[in-house]
Amino acid sequence: MERASGLLLHVTSLPQEASGGSLGRGARRFIDFCARARQRYWQVLPFHPPDPWGSPYAALSAFAGDDALLPNGTARVDAAEFDAFCKREAAWLEDYALFRALRAAHDGAAWTEWPIGLRDRTRSALTAARSRHAEAVLRHKRRQFVFDRDWRALRTYGAARGVELIGDMPLFVAHDSADVWAHRSLFRLQRNGKPSIVTGVPPDYFNAEGQRWGNPHYDWRAMRRARFAWWVARLRRLLALVAVVRVDHFLGLVRAWEIAARAKTGRRGTFAPAPGDVLLSALRDEFGALPLIAEDLGLVTDEAHALRRQFGLPGMKVMHFSFGPNPADRPHTFDRDTVVYTGTHDNDTTVGWARSHRADAERALTYVGGTRRDLAWNMVRAAWTSPAQLAIAPVQDLLGLGQRARMNTPGAKDGNWRWRLQRGQLKAAHARRLAALTEVSGR
Repeated sequence: MERASGLLLHVTSLPQEASGGSLGRGARRFIDFCARARQRYWQVLPFHPPDPWGSPYAALSAFAGDDALLPNGTARVDAAEFDAFCKREAAWLEDYALFRALRAAHDGAAWTEWPIGLRDRTRSALTAARSRHAEAVLRHKRRQFVFDRDWRALRTYGAARGVELIGDMPLFVAHDSADVWAHRSLFRLQRNGKPSIVTGVPPDYFNAEGQRWGNPHYDWRAMRRARFAWWVARLRRLLALVAVVRVDHFLGLVRAWEIAARAKTGRRGTFAPAPGDVLLSALRDEFGALPLIAEDLGLVTDEAHALRRQFGLPGMKVMHFSFGPNPADRPHTFDRDTVVYTGTHDNDTTVGWARSHRADAERALTYVGGTRRDLAWNMVRAAWTSPAQLAIAPVQDLLGLGQRARMNTPGAKDGNWRWRLQRGQLKAAHARRLAALTEVSGR
């Protein structure tokens, strides 16, 4: 990856279109802004169907697109193109469309609460369900076709203007998802389909109680026996839609925090090893050089850093974490094989961070110069002029927005994923200023 820069903005944060959804003219206008600002990349969060609280990191599918991003109304569907799409994506599409139809038929209940035949996917129950819910299944397939068509068109639009997309792959998938329902043998589940242990992280920077994510753990032995076919299919699907993929919680490819399912928090658990080297080798055999970014923040081990370097993957740095007492953490010390962010979707905005971390903010002011009023911009400038090969800023920091513009607070179930950019909030002056910085910093 050449020295470059980009902006972080999830698709749901784009201004709402009059026709509904966000995957339309607003997305193209944002690409146009990135191009004027000389940005090479637009990074988004996972664009799969989110959970009931709006989290894209607990999606109903690791393959399907969030069709809520589509405009309202019925889009034209070419029959031949639709048929080709269904054949090409059948491995996940058939199960996903039936899963969504059954979920709606059972008032949104988790698949473990469905009748036993459907829960356990007996042949007779699935055959009867496909017949009974044929209309709903077809509707979900059509919506996925339109999402796929429109997203690919958006990617082509961006590439023509020098703007590539960076996607995001959560390491784990939600228990109440088409993936786990359709591939129970690949996950560590009880006979009734419920997990006995779940994922999370021990106490960390974000939460003194740790985090209990609730995702089921993988059965890595079963994954290896299947030659990681599910992972290969997952990455192939993502790379058809984006140029680069950020791997969330990269540490989990070395060791993962196992929590008893009955536990309320992530405080108590144990680390269990994971075969990340074997998995990444299988992916490299399939795809060649892996266009991945390793999210290696937090309590990451030397083994995780070694795994990242073994496969030539850049790691991550966050400017907010660079101004603690240790001078060795400052931006000028970053390695080249790094993607630096002023903040991520899990961080407060830089303005909000400065108000809640006053000592760190004072050190940052001394380092980047200026006053608190222009701290957000000067943190962007420090990231852009750092040695890191790629620098990314959330749009909230480009605009100097406060805590109300925060996207997510880890460990909090409500109030997240709601921030939305207002139409006209990004102005030509922002593009000119960022373009000038990008040019002078050699990005």
